[in-house]
Amino acid sequence: MIVMLGALPAMLDTTIVNIAVNHLRDVFNTDLAVVQWAVTGYVLALGIAVPFAGWLLKRIDQKTLFMAATGAFLAGSLLSGLAWSAGALIGFRIVQGLAAGIVMPTLTTFAVSVAGGSENLGKLMSLMGIPVVFAPIVGPVAGGLILQYLPWQWLFFINLPVGAAGLVLMQVRLLNFPAADPSARLDWTGIALLAVTSGASVYGVTQVVHTGSRAAGVACLAVGALALAAYLIVARRKQTSATVPLTMFASRNFTAAFVSLFLAGFATNGPMLLLPMLFQNVRHLSVIMAGLWLIPQGLGMLVGRPVIGRLTDEIGAKWVTIPSILVTLAGTIPFAFFAATTPDWVIWLVLFVRGVGVGGFTVPVMADSYVGLGKPLVPAASVATRMIQNIGAAFGSAVLATVVAVYAGWHPQDVMGSYHAGFTASLVFMAAAVAPAWFLTNKLRARERM
Repeated sequence: MIVMLGALPAMLDTTIVNIAVNHLRDVFNTDLAVVQWAVTGYVLALGIAVPFAGWLLKRIDQKTLFMAATGAFLAGSLLSGLAWSAGALIGFRIVQGLAAGIVMPTLTTFAVSVAGGSENLGKLMSLMGIPVVFAPIVGPVAGGLILQYLPWQWLFFINLPVGAAGLVLMQVRLLNFPAADPSARLDWTGIALLAVTSGASVYGVTQVVHTGSRAAGVACLAVGALALAAYLIVARRKQTSATVPLTMFASRNFTAAFVSLFLAGFATNGPMLLLPMLFQNVRHLSVIMAGLWLIPQGLGMLVGRPVIGRLTDEIGAKWVTIPSILVTLAGTIPFAFFAATTPDWVIWLVLFVRGVGVGGFTVPVMADSYVGLGKPLVPAASVATRMIQNIGAAFGSAVLATVVAVYAGWHPQDVMGSYHAGFTASLVFMAAAVAPAWFLTNKLRARERM
């Protein structure tokens, strides 16, 4: 509970800024395609920092590492609140994301270590995912309240008292686990290549969609492709010492989970950025009301949470994940067709359905990624799955926001149509997630054979 309290501000910051994108665009006098990087940069930094967390967990005792990462996150929060331009805000948000990227994998590693075996992984993942579940509920509402009654800087200053309380409790109550391997070496080359791959690819895609010449976007995509090719060569040479060992992909479960997490991050996080903007720009809601309108989605995520872990342990990830994808699609398709006059209760109901689907997706996929892997590869699997999920989320936020911005530029009178385009793009990736999910664990088939 103490480490989850320390992680709560980091999780809230993945959603609390979503509600403020419109406001920040006006504050810094820029457009959506620029200011959305305050969200995208944070999430992308989360993914890039994950490999460092795996290395640091080996070299530094967990209590010291967790407290240091929390302190760095609070420093980033302070600087973000003091930002004087959109560029400065994006830079300080990246600092926040790098620190949060060290905090979050620690939770997953704890869960896997404590579980002691694959039978309890689903339940432990559900417990450690409590901050993830509450972030979509509390984050937008808290952001709306802050913008309604306080200066925007308090979007970030609010982290300071919560994080400080967490640090005090960590110092007083948290046990100190020794470093596993103080002599562990970091795959600096691999991390650098993966960072270039993800950063250049995300930026390249948004530039190809957003700019007229597209030359910069194509160049960035080429750089990203070359960096990925170089990483594959380096990882093959380094074997198990690579940041993401290629031997893990010999496991069908890991490969399926890896692809699923990327697609899920894209298809779930992207719409979470669009929803509050839709409510403010089309329904003309205040920021606090836009935050409150997101509560049904958060409640939907809570509904299935108590049974998701148990079902994953009993019937396998496949038949938990695929129905969750279908429910998410059912809760997203209407947003590609809603009119500005659609009754409020219909939107709330659809949001609730969408939340039920989204809440049942990540836990079984994360748990299944460890099935069939030897113990030496578990830390690397934690790094790889957390990293690809955040990279997928960064892609989703950046690409969907860019789609909306471009459509709005082409059809300035059709505001609703721009959001239809964004949600339609998310549906393509969500539907594609069914394919890798088909290869996840199916315990029902094993029972039939018995």
